[in-house]
Amino acid sequence: MGWWGESGGGGMVAKKRVIVVIDSSARAKHAMMWALTHVANKGDLLTLLHVVPPDHHHHHHHLRGGGDDDVTNLADSLATLCKACEPEVEVEALIIQGAKLATVLSQVKKLEASVLVLSQGKPSPFCCLLRSSSEEFVEQCISKADCLTLAVRKQSRGVGGYLISTRWQKNFWLLA
Repeated sequence: MGWWGESGGGGMVAKKRVIVVIDSSARAKHAMMWALTHVANKGDLLTLLHVVPPDHHHHHHHLRGGGDDDVTNLADSLATLCKACEPEVEVEALIIQGAKLATVLSQVKKLEASVLVLSQGKPSPFCCLLRSSSEEFVEQCISKADCLTLAVRKQSRGVGGYLISTRWQKNFWLLA
């Protein structure tokens, strides 16, 4: 059972929508699996959101099959993996063209997400001088999204567990 949505008194708990920002990285797959096993519960809706950069050849926003077969195949294969692992969680994949931060924040609002899950990379050793665009993206989402936002990073081999960052806690270690 996940952390959220559990009711102590045995009462009904409303379904929640969990959005996971995905891409082709192994980090994104780890974050998705973590969200599936630690955040989403039976009956919840897990939305896999893949934001692709605006393409001058496509003038429309497409929810499924936005053009690039690799992008569509990635989203579909990750959705299939989720359904196989947790059949009681509803899964959908959205592929949307746009600026990554603006698109994620607008989808959180539009879809009334309860939780947003992002993958985070290892911080740059020069974190005081240089921050990668992905670190910047994660921090912006954490501070601006209208829902609980969790950045997840799988610990290195041999350590186990995950590092979780939220608006209130940075790199909280969770053994799970």
